[in-house]
Amino acid sequence: MVEIGSTTILRGVSFDLERGQTLGVAGESGCGKSMTAFAIMGMLPKHGKIASGSIKLDGRELVNLPEREMRQIRGSQIALVMQDPFTSLNPMMRVGSQITEAIQLHQRIGRKACIQKSLDLLDQVGVPSPESAAVKYPHQLSGGQRQRVVIAMAFACKPIVLLADEPTTALDVTLQAQILRLLRKLQEDEGVAVMMISHDIGAIASVSKNIAIFYAGRIVEEGSAAEVLQRPSMPYTQALLAALPARGVERLLAITGQPPSLANLSVGCSFAPRCPYRFDKCVQEPGLLQVEAGHNAACWKVESGARLEAAEIV
Repeated sequence: MVEIGSTTILRGVSFDLERGQTLGVAGESGCGKSMTAFAIMGMLPKHGKIASGSIKLDGRELVNLPEREMRQIRGSQIALVMQDPFTSLNPMMRVGSQITEAIQLHQRIGRKACIQKSLDLLDQVGVPSPESAAVKYPHQLSGGQRQRVVIAMAFACKPIVLLADEPTTALDVTLQAQILRLLRKLQEDEGVAVMMISHDIGAIASVSKNIAIFYAGRIVEEGSAAEVLQRPSMPYTQALLAALPARGVERLLAITGQPPSLANLSVGCSFAPRCPYRFDKCVQEPGLLQVEAGHNAACWKVESGARLEAAEIV
């Protein structure tokens, strides 16, 4: 459980990240996706705290780990790629210097070796003319190149876990596809466990083995990406899929109502006020109920084995 002040932001969020595999995390803005990544990194905002629960990296407990020890883990074992490269890059430092600084922080190698490694990383992530790019400032690079630099920094010390928080949001469709291919290649080459956070379900589907759908600070559906996206059981998941653009569809379908305020959640199922299938039992909040092996959804309809049609949800 994660709290900011007196407000509970995350409730009962639980999942595993396996080496060489990607967990896709999807949901509307404000549902707790990014906060989950910040909790894992030990980077919660002011007045934020992990009130209960556990975060383990290869069996090592990270909750309440001294900041000095957590700094050694960030970057070297767990890396974060954020959606806005300007958030991660220092506008006053040359690109190459920022990568070498990340390397020197966690690895004891000489400056000359650091510089060469930074050039190799820029080349590996597909930045044209690495020697030229290394002496430029962030504003002198394109948006796609800046995101590649951030990815190069994230992989500089060969982390075992990569948290990618909306890494393609500010890019055009062509660049989005390039960045997703790059992340997939680096993951396969390095055997990294990836948590891919995005509101773009299409992007998640292209890179993820498993998927977790967030709503109101908790996971409301989880399972293999193929199963959840092809046979969704939570009305919210189905509504998200029904709202996606499709060939031949002129009018997008919107989810009725508004996301709830985490500071004032209603009693029972948080999605009930927006769900046309709500009934008396929805005044109780459902846990994750098993749809079938490896596929769970937080909906009382699962108990009856009902399968809802996505088109009926909106």
